[in-house]
Amino acid sequence: MRETTDILISGGGVAGLTAACAFGSAGFRVICVDPAPPVTAADDDGADLRTTAFLQPSIPVLRASGLWSRLEPHAAPLQVMRIIDAGGPEPEARLTRDFDAADISDAPFGWNLPNWLLRREMVARLAELPNVSFRPGVGFARMLPREAEALVTLTDGTQVSARLVVGADGRTSPVREALGIAAQTIRYGQKALAFAVAHDLPHQNVSTEVHRTGGPFTLVPLPDRDGRPASAVVWMDRGPEIARLATLPVPAFEAEMTARSAHVLGPLTLISRRSVWPIISQLADRLSGPRAVLIAEAAHVVPPIGAQGLNMSLADLAALLALAESHREDPGKAAVTDAYHRQRHLEVRARVTGIDLLNRASMVGAPALRDLRAKALETLHSVRPVRQILMRAGLGAGRPG
Repeated sequence: MRETTDILISGGGVAGLTAACAFGSAGFRVICVDPAPPVTAADDDGADLRTTAFLQPSIPVLRASGLWSRLEPHAAPLQVMRIIDAGGPEPEARLTRDFDAADISDAPFGWNLPNWLLRREMVARLAELPNVSFRPGVGFARMLPREAEALVTLTDGTQVSARLVVGADGRTSPVREALGIAAQTIRYGQKALAFAVAHDLPHQNVSTEVHRTGGPFTLVPLPDRDGRPASAVVWMDRGPEIARLATLPVPAFEAEMTARSAHVLGPLTLISRRSVWPIISQLADRLSGPRAVLIAEAAHVVPPIGAQGLNMSLADLAALLALAESHREDPGKAAVTDAYHRQRHLEVRARVTGIDLLNRASMVGAPALRDLRAKALETLHSVRPVRQILMRAGLGAGRPG
């Protein structure tokens, strides 16, 4: 027997779950599948220990999805983005510049939450939506686009007739492959180490990127843990160096991470396990095909700089949802899928290119190039209108409001 639905979402990561909540809250019938059940506790095997900073433009999407009221009590606000250049002879701060949200807004830049907690709250929200069927352990196998529907076969043999298929299934997206859409990939020879730390000095809602070589060392505020200030860390460097760091005994690792942080929050104490993630840039040649669209990492992947990745994904979702709501009778028609590609592809390409350049700048090892990077930071920060433009661009906002 064939099932019918308005929206079939392939992918149960943070982006796919948010999309399921958004379309479900908007009244669409939704089936969301993922071959791997979500890990919703920090200590469970496979837990995603990274964090996500939701920037201001993403909050309306979360609010409309019925998610923000669940997430806000657990979120740490990000009031200041601090960039430190520690590219001198010793790993210590030689230039510190703050980008304060107060320059452009009454609200923080964004709010930070652990990824495993996002999955927990999103799954709970889906359980409240009778028009959404979430099927962990079941994946997308293949699809046949037709004039009025896409016939999708799932890995358990179920056949689904969907008006629109949304590929939110990651950088090796099965939906993208089924559509025959190629993706251009840049490999940097980098990996990222993700973990959480406690520290004696308060973070004061400041997100700090420390640049030296190999990639940034980023500290992002978390709520206090056991009475101590806490932060999430993403440490990017060349692959062999990350492999070495990932297996260091804890005391040696704590000494190295404290030194790499330029001691900005005092001694750092490891309070989670360490997880390793590959760093690439990737962009799909198209963001749509017949009866289907690509969002999130199925469409674009960027290094974790400036909290851009998932916020680009939620911008995808906001654009797609608006188009679908204006064509409720058939949210998968070409008027929706083609318009989605046109609206998002140039914007996404520009951001992927910009973050690629920032990442390359963060990797430089030669002292002369590190000096040039510090000078560029000083120049960009020192002119207030330029600083404000950069901050608005980072938020994904347009002209001054």
